[in-house]
Amino acid sequence: MTKPSLHELLHAAVAAVGGMERPGQVTMAEAVAEAIDDGSHLLVQAGTGTGKSLGYLVPALAQGERVVVATATLALQRQLVERDLPRTVDALHPLLRRRPEFAMLKGRSNYLCLHRLNEGVPQDEEDGLFDQFEAAAPSSKLGQDLLRLRDWSQETETGDRDDLTPGVSDRAWSQVSVSSRECLGASKCAYGAECFAEMARERAKLAEVVVTNHALLAIDAIEGAPVLPPHEVLIVDEAHELVSRVTGVATGELTPGQVNRAVKRAAKLVNEKAADQLQTAAEGFERLMELALPGRLEEIPEDLAYALMALRDAARTVITAIGTTRDKSVQDEDAVRKQALAAVENVHEVAERISNGSEWDVVWYERHDRFGASLRVAPMSVSGLLREKLFADRSVTLTSATLKLGGDFNGVGASLGLAPEGTEGDDFPQWKGVDVGSPFDYPKQGILYVAKHLSRPARDGDRADMLDELTELIQAAGGRTLGLFSSMRAAQLAAEDLRVRIPEYPILLQGEETLGELIKGFAADPKTCLFGTLSLWQGVDVPGTSCQLVVMDKIPFPRPDDPLMSARQKAVEEAGGNGFMAVAATHAALLMAQGAGRLVRAQGDRGVVAVLDQRLATARYGSYLKASLPDFWYTTDRNQVRKSLAAIDQAAKAFEEARAIEETKALEETKALEEA
Repeated sequence: MTKPSLHELLHAAVAAVGGMERPGQVTMAEAVAEAIDDGSHLLVQAGTGTGKSLGYLVPALAQGERVVVATATLALQRQLVERDLPRTVDALHPLLRRRPEFAMLKGRSNYLCLHRLNEGVPQDEEDGLFDQFEAAAPSSKLGQDLLRLRDWSQETETGDRDDLTPGVSDRAWSQVSVSSRECLGASKCAYGAECFAEMARERAKLAEVVVTNHALLAIDAIEGAPVLPPHEVLIVDEAHELVSRVTGVATGELTPGQVNRAVKRAAKLVNEKAADQLQTAAEGFERLMELALPGRLEEIPEDLAYALMALRDAARTVITAIGTTRDKSVQDEDAVRKQALAAVENVHEVAERISNGSEWDVVWYERHDRFGASLRVAPMSVSGLLREKLFADRSVTLTSATLKLGGDFNGVGASLGLAPEGTEGDDFPQWKGVDVGSPFDYPKQGILYVAKHLSRPARDGDRADMLDELTELIQAAGGRTLGLFSSMRAAQLAAEDLRVRIPEYPILLQGEETLGELIKGFAADPKTCLFGTLSLWQGVDVPGTSCQLVVMDKIPFPRPDDPLMSARQKAVEEAGGNGFMAVAATHAALLMAQGAGRLVRAQGDRGVVAVLDQRLATARYGSYLKASLPDFWYTTDRNQVRKSLAAIDQAAKAFEEARAIEETKALEETKALEEA
């Protein structure tokens, strides 16, 4: 038997999912196959509608090597495991003469813990366990959630939180799940043989394709203790999110509440001297945090350094004591001990990391109205970590709709630890960038409008002229507007103002309902608008006539007082580079590219991306930002854009009326058949 060609395999897979082959998808599949074959690295920009999941799954399955696919969002993980992979495997089976197995793997806290469900939650204030089912009133939301979780545990095959519909609150889930540090381990746990997390890991070990998330990929790379099975091929989808997810995993935090919980959990397990030492250190840290002002700490103040060393030393003493003390009067002592050890180890690690100091770390205070002050530490950059851990010993393909910023891949490549494309030398992994384009005709389907006549936006300033412009645009569009704002405060102010000005157009606001419900409401009613901030720039997929105007209130540069971003910018400048372009402009370009991508989601979509910030048209960096966006038809003519929006609105209304007539006719025909 001759080996099937890549084109035969791709054709079969596309037919199985009910799609159509696109030139960009074929180009992508060929590039991925080549990278896997020669063990090289690839960055692929594949526009919305390319069908990029098949563009990497088909060549990956054809090679027959172990593949890990890491995504940023749950929605894509579910799409891969529930739709794309089953259909692709079925389609390729006759051609490959084998049926590749696939599995999903998440962090341990995503799975129901049978030990915690059946034995209870170790309680900070008591020796024994807290029976959450008795303590929570059955009539309360928590009580109802916990009873439903107990019933669900009898029927679920996966124990995966995301398979529970409808979901439960974080508070309820925390009662029946554990972190990897709190887990007793399968060999020591009475429920180890039935453990959902262990079963997921076993399935992953046997699978040819393992679907996971960026966070677990980062943990696998950073912590040195492998949680993913060995693999020859890594594919990172939604790769524009990877650096921020890895940074999140590598960030440490200390709060007074967190430290006090560690004290309470350890107090009953160690001798009085060790407990008192940790208690005293915790009190000193808490007093200091009461006075903490938000901002970066370029040098650790003497009083904070002393408090952190006291915490570090006390935590080390307690960790040693927990390891040598046994107290059989404590019910289910191993679970209590594990939880206490996890809490104290975290305090020790963060306190030691900040105490030791590193030129590669950024330390800062944050203060929240609700949660009080926290002390945080994050890496200045994760590029070196990614270069060393991600690209060694395997072929890596990274793909997204937005990887080319300012016209090339070098900005994103640098953030991943890659030298400019084509650079020679053994110190940097060799890679290739490929832009496979998009099936959409952006110049004909969309307009990029920059409101050049508006005043330059000032930080947190009153923007009456922007609100006037936004009102007129929404009226011209007949609603149908996704408003992307640079801050939650700006979104709230705009929603409050426009709800009074144009009450005929309902405005949904992020935070007033779950994101899923907001998007559902936005898609259901064409006159409705949806306003919000960060998650809306990347998380909205509403094809059709409900979203025909995407508005950005201003260029989304990071806040000047953002400790991590400002530190990264300063480091680039000290090294002789352009910190603003390397950090702030790159950050803004990525968000704007993602935001503009909300407009055209299908072949028939039409609309306008309106940027209400004159700097996109007037500033020198404007051309870099525009080069990062889809190739829409560009204008600064406010009258022209209003006419275009009105025409698009009229066409949408005609389409909606025709569709309503067809649906009514179909219902009448169905009713007539039933009556007959």
